[in-house]
Amino acid sequence: MRITLRLTLSLVFVVTLIVSLFATLQVRQEQARLEEELGRRAGVLAESLQESVEPLVQGEKLSGLRRLVERFGDRERLAGIAIYASDGKILAMTQSLPAKFQTLPESASEAMKTNQGQGVFLPDDGKRWHLQALPFHQEEKVIGVLILFHDASYIEKSCTRLWKENFIRLLLHLLVISLTTLLVLRWTLVRPMAKTIEWIKRIRSGEFTEHQALPKGDLFAPLAREVTSMAVSLATARAAAEEEARLRHAGESRWTADRLKEHVRTVLESKPLVVIANREPYMHVREGQETRCIVPASGLVTAVEPILRACGGTWVAHGAGNVDREMVDSKDRLKVPPEAPLYTLRRVWLDQKEEEGYYYGFSNEGLWPLCHIAHTRPLFRTEDWMQYQRVNAKFAQATLEELEGTENPYVLIQDYHFALLPRLIKEKRPDAKVALFWHIPWPNPEAFGICPWARELLDGMLGADLLGFHIQFHCNNFLDTVDRMLESRIDWEQFAIHRADHATWVKPFPISIAVEETPLHLRLEPPVTETREALLRKLGVSATYLGVGVDRIDYTKGIAERFRAIERFLEKRPLFREKFTFIELGAPSRTLIKRYHDLGAELSEEAERINKKFQTRQWKPIVFLKKHHSHEEILPFYRAADLCLVTSLHDGMNLVAKEFVAARTDHRGALILSRFAGASRELRDALLVNPYDIEQVADAIHYALAMNPEEQKARMTRMHEALEENNVYHWAADLVSELARLRPIRQKETSLRDVHAK
Repeated sequence: MRITLRLTLSLVFVVTLIVSLFATLQVRQEQARLEEELGRRAGVLAESLQESVEPLVQGEKLSGLRRLVERFGDRERLAGIAIYASDGKILAMTQSLPAKFQTLPESASEAMKTNQGQGVFLPDDGKRWHLQALPFHQEEKVIGVLILFHDASYIEKSCTRLWKENFIRLLLHLLVISLTTLLVLRWTLVRPMAKTIEWIKRIRSGEFTEHQALPKGDLFAPLAREVTSMAVSLATARAAAEEEARLRHAGESRWTADRLKEHVRTVLESKPLVVIANREPYMHVREGQETRCIVPASGLVTAVEPILRACGGTWVAHGAGNVDREMVDSKDRLKVPPEAPLYTLRRVWLDQKEEEGYYYGFSNEGLWPLCHIAHTRPLFRTEDWMQYQRVNAKFAQATLEELEGTENPYVLIQDYHFALLPRLIKEKRPDAKVALFWHIPWPNPEAFGICPWARELLDGMLGADLLGFHIQFHCNNFLDTVDRMLESRIDWEQFAIHRADHATWVKPFPISIAVEETPLHLRLEPPVTETREALLRKLGVSATYLGVGVDRIDYTKGIAERFRAIERFLEKRPLFREKFTFIELGAPSRTLIKRYHDLGAELSEEAERINKKFQTRQWKPIVFLKKHHSHEEILPFYRAADLCLVTSLHDGMNLVAKEFVAARTDHRGALILSRFAGASRELRDALLVNPYDIEQVADAIHYALAMNPEEQKARMTRMHEALEENNVYHWAADLVSELARLRPIRQKETSLRDVHAK
C-alpha cells in the first residue's frame, strides 16, 4: 500500500511539474504575442491618424480635432485619443479617458524628444493601458504629439483563461494517470505481492507443502522458480530437523528453538499455554505520524517468548504502549509476532492510580528492595497493597477468560508482580496446572517478615503447583519462610509444601540466554583492537585497556561500588592511569520512583568526582553513558572490552554476565562477577568477588588485565560451554516439563523428615 501511494504521488508530482512548466511557457508566449499584436495595430492606426491631425493642427482647426478624437475614441479596446501641443497643452481628448491623462504622459515627452513613435504598457489601479505616442510636425518641426490609449486588460484575461484551461487539463491528466496507475499496480503488482507475502509467511511458520506454488504472473515468474525451489529445500530441512529432535529428545544434545518446539508440543500434548507477565512482548508506540511495533528490552521476554512461539497459546500482559488500545480487537487481543503470528497477546488495561500503586509502589518500592536486601529500606503503604490486590484480581479475570473452553490448561506466571495470582486462578480453575517463576532473589525469613502482608503473599503463591527460583539457595529460603509463617507441612526430600489438601513443588530453574552460532558478519568483523580504538575515538577518549558494565540504573547493581573500586585500582596501580577506561552503559529505569531518580544523579556525581581526580586532556577513567542501548549497540562494547564488571549487591541471576560470555566468540577477555549474583553458581571460571570489598574488586581488575591469553581462553571456553549446555531453551524445557509431569503426592510418599504442622 505504501509503495502504491508513493508511486502515485510521485507520478502526480511529476505530471504537475511538467504541465505547470509547459503552461507557464505557453502563457508567457501568448502574452508576448498579444502585446506584440496590440503594439503593431496601435502603430498602424497612429500613423493613419497622423495624416489627418497635422493639417488640422496647422490650420488651428480645434473643432475638427475634437470631432476626430470623438469619432475614433471609445471603440473596442481603443479607449480614446489625445492630442497635445509641444508645450503639453491639450488640444483635443476623448472625454471618457481618465483625468490623469490631462497631464502629458512621460512616454509622449520622450516621443517628442526623439521624434520617434513610442509604445508602452502602463498599469493604473488594477487596469492596464497601452499608450502609443506619435509626434506630428509642421515643416519638419515637432509641434505636438498624438497618443492612442488602448485598454490592454484583455491580455491578462486571456492569460488567466489559458491558465484555467491548463488547470482543468491537468486535473483530467492526473485523474486518468492516477486511476490507470492504481489499476495497473493492483492487478500486476499489489495483489500478486500480497499473495506472495502470505505464501512466504506460510513457509516461515512451517505450513508449506510441495503442491503450494508461488502466485503465477509474468512479473513473478523468475522469482517463482527460485523461491519455490528454496521453499521445498526449507521444508525438507525443517522436517529433517524436527525428526532429528524427536530422535534425540531423550539425549543430551544441545537445546535449540526447534528442539524446544518439538519437546513442548510433546509434553503439553498440543495444549495451549497461558503466560502472565507484567511486561508485554510487543508494544505499539506512535513516533511522530508513524506507529511502530517494538520489542521492549527485557530478559523476561527473551526467556519466555520461545515457549509460546513453540507451542502457541496466550500471553497476558499490561498494555503499556501509547497506541496499544488501537491495535487490539474487541476482546483486547491481537496475534503476534506481527510478521508471522504464532500466539495471542491479551492486553490488560491499568489506569494511572493502579499502575502507580501496584507497579511503582508495592512491587518496586516494597517487594523489590525487600527481596534484594540491598540496604534500601522497603516502603509498604496500605493504598499500594490495595492496588496490588486489585490488579492481581484484574489479571486473574483476564486469565480465566482466556482459559474458557480448555480442559486441564497450563498457566505460567512470571515474577513478583503477581504473588496473589496463583491462588486466585486455582480457586476458580482447580484443574489448571499453575507455575509461578520468581525472577528475583528470595530473602531469609527474618527479612521477608518485614512485609505487613507476608502471610497473604505466601498464601497466594502456594496456590501454584510449581514454584521456580533461579538457585537452590532461594528455594531453601522460601521453604524456611513458609515453615515459620504458615501452618503447613514441608517435604524436604521432594521440596514440596503441603497446605490445605494442596501440594506446591519448589525447584530451581537457572534462567539463561540463547547462545547462537557465530554469525558471518561477526566472523568478518575487524580485530578487537581496531573495534576498541573506534569505540574510544567516538567517545573522545584514548586508552589501551577497556572495561565495560551494562546495567539498569538500580541500587541493587552495585554501580557506585564499582566506580569506587576503579578509583582504588588506579590509586594502587598508577601505571594504568591514562591506559584503562571503564565504560558504563546505564539504562534509566523506574525514574518515577524518587530513589531511582536520585540514583542517576548520584552516580553521575560519583563518576565526575573520580574523573576530576585522575583525568587528563586525552583520557578519563570512567565514561558514564546514561541512555537505553539496544543489543546491537551493546555488542561491540562486549567484544572490544578486556573485562566486564558485574558487581550486583544481590541478584537473582544477572543475564549481563552470560551475555558478555556469549558475545566473546574469540574466547578472550575476563568476567569479574559478584558472588551474590545467581550467575556465579554456573560461571565458576569468572573472577568471583564480594562487591562490598572495594580492595578485592580493585585487585580483581588488575588480575583480569594482567591475565595471560591462555588463561583467558581456558576460562572463557569453559564458561561458553556451560552456557551452550544450559541455554534459555534448556531452561524453558525444564520448566515446562516439570509443570507437565506434576501429580498429586500420596500421603504414603511423604518423608519422615517432614516438619509437623504448627
